[in-house]
Amino acid sequence: MTSLSKTLIAAAALAAMATSAFAQGATEMSPGMAMMFKGGKMMQMAVASGPKNHDAMMKGAKKVPNNTVFFMSGGQMYMVSGTLDPTGNFYFP
Repeated sequence: MTSLSKTLIAAAALAAMATSAFAQGATEMSPGMAMMFKGGKMMQMAVASGPKNHDAMMKGAKKVPNNTVFFMSGGQMYMVSGTLDPTGNFYFP
């Protein structure tokens, strides 16, 4: 798995959390679960356990800064630094 693929998986997971946080209230990722953006859809699945798999995922992983907003436009996923208020209006930090 390339580092770009790993980055996209992490971005997709956070996008799903950000979207559901405003739609349904705060959401947390469960240990051992992952979300993946593929073909314009979000999928949730269990991550294979074991140190080898964990090390492989962490090799290309990057922390997502606070106040990162993920959104869809034209079938593509984007991210930007900023915040959304409860009505969905975007503001730069």
